[in-house]
Amino acid sequence: MSIAYSPCPNDTFVFHAWSHGLIEGAPRIEVTHADIDVTNNLVREGGLDVMKISYAALPEALPDYALLPCGGALGRGCGPLVLTGPGDAPPASGGRTLEGRTLEGRTLEGRTLEGRTLEGRTLEGRTVAVPSLKSTAYLLFRHWVREQVPGGVAGLGEVVVLPFHEIMPAVRDGAVDAGLVIHEARFTYPAFGLRCLADLGDWWEAVTGAPIPLGAIVARRSLGRERIAELARVVRASVDHAFAHPEDSHDYVMQQAQELDPEVAKAHIALYVNDFTRDLGPEGYAAVRRLLGPALPEGARLEPDEAHP
Repeated sequence: MSIAYSPCPNDTFVFHAWSHGLIEGAPRIEVTHADIDVTNNLVREGGLDVMKISYAALPEALPDYALLPCGGALGRGCGPLVLTGPGDAPPASGGRTLEGRTLEGRTLEGRTLEGRTLEGRTLEGRTVAVPSLKSTAYLLFRHWVREQVPGGVAGLGEVVVLPFHEIMPAVRDGAVDAGLVIHEARFTYPAFGLRCLADLGDWWEAVTGAPIPLGAIVARRSLGRERIAELARVVRASVDHAFAHPEDSHDYVMQQAQELDPEVAKAHIALYVNDFTRDLGPEGYAAVRRLLGPALPEGARLEPDEAHP
């Protein structure tokens, strides 16, 4: 059986037990470690048997994939951040290129962190790097920009997609004016000399009162109802093992995290792995519907039951 999830600490922590043969009766799996933008696009190509995708990509996946009630990332205080350069950052140099795009010199004016809100035309006409156009982070960003920038996303100068680990260096070096970041960037952005312009998690929770649905675990519907239910059992067992024996996954987590500091990895896991990872429950499913709204197919059922895996 094939499975794809990111090399980020929360995913390797959650799936360590299954991927290392520690769950009794679990099917053997071939693991692909892939950035979320890769798995989001795999949905359109038929994908793998089990995948971690952004909740923003779920509506497109639902015809062929069932949402598992466990293993994903949904919570509070864990939203994406909009980052800018330190202080009055220098303009992005004319002639610098990013993935073949030439960026005009730009500056960010009127930055403020007071209440983590935007003032005036802070991002209007600016270049913003994002990790994926199908990510939950970008979906939240679009909602937020509609309230903050005249014309919404169209009022920005340009949106460019970069692997998430390249976004903070791009902002620091002036290749882009701002960056939408996820994962451990919440803990590490000060080391790049960057400033938080907005915490979209704080914004979302203030507006809706709901937790933030970030990453979903989906299984191919063609596997059949009974096998999908068994996969949910296996994923939950892997989560339970991770909670009960957190030290077991340390080497695997750090191997995939590469240069990430162990304390940052621990903080990452503590933030993104929680009770919703074990079971979405009514609050989790309600939050997903709140986020996706009309994007969900008419009559779409998210919860598993005997008739709808």
